[in-house]
Amino acid sequence: MPDGSEQISVRVAERISAISPAEWDACAGDDDPFLSHAFLGALEETGCVSAESGWLPHHLAVDAPDGGIMAVAPLYVKGHSQGEYVFDWGWADAYERAGGRYYPKLQCAVPFTPVPGRRLLAKPGPNAAAAEMALAAGIEELSDRHGLSSAHVTFLPEDQAASLGERGWLVRHGMQFHWRNRGYRNFDDFLGALMSRKRKSIAKERRSVADAGIRTLTLCGDEIMAHHWDAFHRFYVDTYDRKWGYPYLNREFFELLTERLGNRVVLVMAEQEGRLIAGALNLRGTQALYGRNWGADGDYRFLHFEACYYSAIDFAIEHGLERVEAGTQGPHKVQRGYEPIRTYSAHLIRDPGLRAPVADFIRRESRQIAHEMEAMAGMSPYRRDET
Repeated sequence: MPDGSEQISVRVAERISAISPAEWDACAGDDDPFLSHAFLGALEETGCVSAESGWLPHHLAVDAPDGGIMAVAPLYVKGHSQGEYVFDWGWADAYERAGGRYYPKLQCAVPFTPVPGRRLLAKPGPNAAAAEMALAAGIEELSDRHGLSSAHVTFLPEDQAASLGERGWLVRHGMQFHWRNRGYRNFDDFLGALMSRKRKSIAKERRSVADAGIRTLTLCGDEIMAHHWDAFHRFYVDTYDRKWGYPYLNREFFELLTERLGNRVVLVMAEQEGRLIAGALNLRGTQALYGRNWGADGDYRFLHFEACYYSAIDFAIEHGLERVEAGTQGPHKVQRGYEPIRTYSAHLIRDPGLRAPVADFIRRESRQIAHEMEAMAGMSPYRRDET
């Protein structure tokens, strides 16, 4: 195909089922389960993602001149800012108080999922960069055509953020916490890499859970039964209720996830005296284990750390995975071996009156995040020779 972008056409698919799984996954690759046709399709088929939930699918596809699809992007028209984990409520409030209309907006993201990864998904090859920028141009054109206030691409990699920055998008920084496998043979080997005080603290936390008569079960794919999902969904909903949040995912979604993704679904369940009391949902990629949702039917000392962090590390070591991504929030994760990682998002703000203060906010926020990451580096639990 010639390099000229005039050869590339971009179209909108109002449901992911309009694009074949083979075509979508050829662009998305197999490393990140959240970008798969199966995961995104399960969200739509179970109604978790819909016009009613404020996530109206508007996926983009780049058609190759000689047939087939050369790039796709998960794109949604949003009627609110929920379920995104890159917060712009302040921007929306300021704009609407000034007489503007912030919603609807465009959101290129994996719904309800703060997992960093590619968002402009092009098949590998010499024309991949041109196809990615065709997707960016498509988002820009949709925003202009429909008079939308803004478009946002969240949790994208640094190189894609930089490319959008060159097109005039504002690049925002965030922070997450990931655990890195340094070739550990087992959990004790990992503990040996920590300073003595931190090592003893983690061992004490794990022992406390065991002494309470709680044991954890790590289940994959077909090992997950209907009663496990029944219990997990109950924990998940109860946790959101206690936090005054909204449980985006329904019971049907979890079961369909197992059917579609099989052993890529890793569910840690905790039981006490034969009763299931808590659970943590993870998805497995080719190189990482991604921690997603957690819930419990009560407060159990240190159980959250055991089910979400330590069990995930155990699994990653056993299966030779490079890292565990534990998601947003929580400097407490640093003391348990997880390290701060910079994340990126890109924002197209059409109104200059809104763009200028948002750009100023992003500059100040980025400096603050850099300071926080520097401070957390000094909190590392690892022995100096390990770091």
